[in-house]
Amino acid sequence: MIPASLSAVGPLSVVLITRSVIAVVGLFVATLAYRGYRRNGSAKMRALAVGIGTLTAGVSAAVVFADAAGVGNGIVLLVRGVVTVVGLCVVLYAIAVA
Repeated sequence: MIPASLSAVGPLSVVLITRSVIAVVGLFVATLAYRGYRRNGSAKMRALAVGIGTLTAGVSAAVVFADAAGVGNGIVLLVRGVVTVVGLCVVLYAIAVA
């Protein structure tokens, strides 16, 4: 049985909370990778930090900005997909090339 106070939370609130948690945890991981870059001067760690930051906080920010601009759901999904692909390409670069 779900308490009445929890059932009053709307879907938009749940979406905002989960986006925020994902962005914060992702930025924490990206910060750790960036600290590894600063400690060792490794270009791979810098690229990994940028890729993880893009995948987490970048996607959240892009979706919030696209949503605030009042575009349709299809455009929001397109923006999210493009930013995700860019982040994954940077992570791939960090793993395979740099």
